[in-house]
Amino acid sequence: MEISANTVKELRQKTGAGVMDCKKALTEAGGNFDKACAIITERGLAIAKKKSERSAEQGLIECYVHTGNHLGVMVELNCETDFVARTPEFKELAHNIALQISAMAPQYVSKDDLPAGAEEDPAAICLLLQPFIKDPAKSIQDIITETVAKTGENIKVRRFVRFELGY
Repeated sequence: MEISANTVKELRQKTGAGVMDCKKALTEAGGNFDKACAIITERGLAIAKKKSERSAEQGLIECYVHTGNHLGVMVELNCETDFVARTPEFKELAHNIALQISAMAPQYVSKDDLPAGAEEDPAAICLLLQPFIKDPAKSIQDIITETVAKTGENIKVRRFVRFELGY
């Protein structure tokens, strides 16, 4: 089956995967675009799982101050190397996470951080479980996993703080 360059380009733009990975996924899927997206997502999850045990000591601190200067966020996002920390994908991820914290006011990074006996819904108060504000079909963990698949490095949200006047 012949796979057009435009289809490969479209899949690459949608998933962020490499050209050859897109072509292989389209070939495996018999040219079915949606099935190829699913294949790339599965591979990304496998890559992220392999990387999850690796040390993430580099990264950056992203700051976001909402219009009017009444709300501010700082988030520490870590990766394995300073090279990846300087990439546009990583910086965009950090910014999107800061926006998420600003909008949704999570209290904890992950479910593991919840105190024993917490009664609140983990999906509401844990950052990684929250639906992404720009695409509610994905969680914050999903967008981190996608970036791990693109960069090839482990990425972790270490901590965050949200300041709001009067609270």
